[in-house]
Amino acid sequence: MNIAIITGASSGMGMEFARQLDSSLHKTDEIWLLARRREPMEELARSLRHKTQIIAMDVTLDSAMDQFAEILAISNPKITVLVNCAGAGNHGKFMQQSDAAVSDMVQLNIVALTKMTKLCLPYMRRGSKIIQLASGAAFVPQAAFAVYAASKAYVYSLSRALNKELAERGIRVMAVCPGPVNTPFLASAYGEASNMSRLKKMTMMEAESVVAKAVMDCKRGKSVSICGLPMKALYLATQGVQSLLYKFT
Repeated sequence: MNIAIITGASSGMGMEFARQLDSSLHKTDEIWLLARRREPMEELARSLRHKTQIIAMDVTLDSAMDQFAEILAISNPKITVLVNCAGAGNHGKFMQQSDAAVSDMVQLNIVALTKMTKLCLPYMRRGSKIIQLASGAAFVPQAAFAVYAASKAYVYSLSRALNKELAERGIRVMAVCPGPVNTPFLASAYGEASNMSRLKKMTMMEAESVVAKAVMDCKRGKSVSICGLPMKALYLATQGVQSLLYKFT
């Protein structure tokens, strides 16, 4: 059985990836939707053509990940695509953020993503793909978004390294690095639109466009997907030295 797994599938980018992959995956039997909230995934599943399995779980909990590992072991699927979209952000000065908010970002954006990737890799074969939702925030440190930007820098770095490591197995890993995207994430991260800079408001993109670019870039075998000229300019301005280091490691 060939499956695609999408985390964070109850809203935003995860939900949009499910919609677009549903129409572009032709050798995949099922799409597995993972998120904490079941109801939005059930509504999404009714609109998809693929057979869908809904798994309501908190990927930051070891017990939930252990149960998911058992599901994989019993089903023994071939994972054609893994899309890690589950993530959290919290705008504000580091010292003014609660310990819980900081811990939640690290656990979800870094630890859970890493565990899910490692858990799924044994079920992947030549031609399988991993899509990791990073961010344009990965390219430069961001005051008042320090932990989030640092966590996305981790996702970006991990993705680039794994793409190189897994090349001999024929498994591609791609980091998606958008700027601000018009999803419920922004309201959660910023609280109010007034807290967002004018530049971020001007460069905001729709999830549909970002995901469409990511799906196309993944098919083309790219290791990084960047949608929009502002993010591409930022990427080119900041990646020269890092690209040289990556090349020779």
